[in-house]
This record gives sequence, structure tokens and C-alpha cells, in this order.
Amino acid sequence: MKKLIMLALALSSMTAMAKEPVVLTSIKPIQMIVQELMADVGEPSVLLSSNTSPHDYALRPSDVKKVASADFVIWFGHDLEPFLANVVTKQANVLELSKIEGLPLREFNGGHADHDGHNHGSHDPHFWLGYAPTLKVAQAITAELKQLDGDHAAQYDANYQQFAAQLATQRDQLTQRLAPVKQVGYFVFHDAYGYFEEDYGLNQLGHFTVSPERKPGAKTLIHIRKSLAQKQAKCVFTEPQFTPAVVESVVRGSQASVGVLDPIGTNIEVKKGSYFTFIDQLAGNFATCLAQ
Repeated sequence: MKKLIMLALALSSMTAMAKEPVVLTSIKPIQMIVQELMADVGEPSVLLSSNTSPHDYALRPSDVKKVASADFVIWFGHDLEPFLANVVTKQANVLELSKIEGLPLREFNGGHADHDGHNHGSHDPHFWLGYAPTLKVAQAITAELKQLDGDHAAQYDANYQQFAAQLATQRDQLTQRLAPVKQVGYFVFHDAYGYFEEDYGLNQLGHFTVSPERKPGAKTLIHIRKSLAQKQAKCVFTEPQFTPAVVESVVRGSQASVGVLDPIGTNIEVKKGSYFTFIDQLAGNFATCLAQ
């Protein structure tokens, strides 16, 4: 009887050791990347819902509990999720993506650093829309997962290799898909697509606002109207999280089409392959509107 009890305890201990870590991501795009890297091991959770902006978010008591109960917290950093800055310092295992050594972040121009008293930092936080920064982030997350959960190290390595291969394949496919519309001018609602645009050589002429929480200025709207009147842009993109009223007002009377770009994959179900579905959807929305 004693031997059976000891055996049961040993098996219980082994099961606990092999149990997947509780991984919490700050926003959905990061969750989708981690989902690929944790395939066949576990599923990461996310703090913010898809329709919530990280810029002005206020933590709830339930959020603080989620952070405290996580084995591993992944966030971009203060420039994107300032509400997490004080909370994550209490956690043992935290990966701040913006501090990954060698991460190729895109520098904003001078107009972004401080806008209406709202600091956006000097670098574009939307790394998940770019090939090189996404690959670098995936590599860093994989290394942390292996250190935290050595029992599944081989699976994490295999997942990363598959992710990297699929990422390269998708880049080649999208390069061909977007080539016919590279020279077509367009405007975006807010300046979130720089990494994607640089990867595929797209011709963005400007944006309505540097941050979706800020209303476009009068000078910006006049400039966009003038460009549309001169037929410089074929498409104007809005986003599903924000009202397109100002976009529709500016486009009215022009020949430009209105398209939709979603920088966080609001309607994408998080599962294996969801990150690639998200990027493919973004590329498709660009191609469809610019080809009209």
C-alpha cells in the first residue's frame, strides 16, 4: 500500500513537472504569435480584448490577478501598454519585447514622439506586421519558453522552426501578390502599417492620425482632400475599431475607394495558423482596394 502511495505521488509530481506554463500576453497579435510557438503544449491567454485600445487602458482588479497568476508574461513595453509597467515588475518571468537585443524596430518621424501630450515613444510598436521583427520576437519567446519549461524544449524548437519556415513562405507569396499594386497611392487611418509597407514596398501617401485615440487635425484633412481631388490616391483605409465617419466625409465626392485594414486581427479566431490568416487577410484587403 505504501509503495502504491509513493508511486502515485511520483506520477503526480511528474505530471506537474510536465504541465504547460500559464502564459499571459498583453494584446491579441502577440497572443497569435505565441499560439504558434506553444502548439501541442498549451495555449496562451490574452489580457486585452480585441476591441480595447492599449494606449488608454486602465487595469481592473481581475487583470491584476491574471498577471499575478501567470508563470510568464509577454508584453511589448511602456510605449504600447503603459498600464502594465508597474504591475509586471512584481513578476518573476516577464519578457518585454521592446528590449530584445537587436530587435529591428522602425523609427517614427519627429511628429510621432509627442502628440497632444500623448507620448508614443520613438519607435513603432506594431512589430507583428513586419517579417524581420516578428521572426526576432518569435526567437526570443522560444528561448524564454524553453528556459521556463524545459520538459517541452524540443517541441518549442520544432514549433519555432515551423513558424520561421511558414513566415518565409508567406513573405514570398505576398511579395508576388502585392507586386501589381506597389505603385498605387493610398491613405491609412493611423500610422500602424510601416513594417508591412516597407516589406512589400507599398506606396502610403499619409495617415489621418498618429494614434486612433486622437482626432485628425484640420491641416491633415485638407491635405488628404487635396490629394484625393488630384487623384493621387486610389484608396483610403479605415479600421473596424473606429468610426469611419471622418474618412467617409473626406472621400465623399472623390473617385477613391474606401477599404478596411485591421492591425490587430479583431475577427480572427486564435488557434494554430491564426497569425498567418491574420497577415494574409491584411494583404488581401490591401490588394483588393488598391486594384480597383
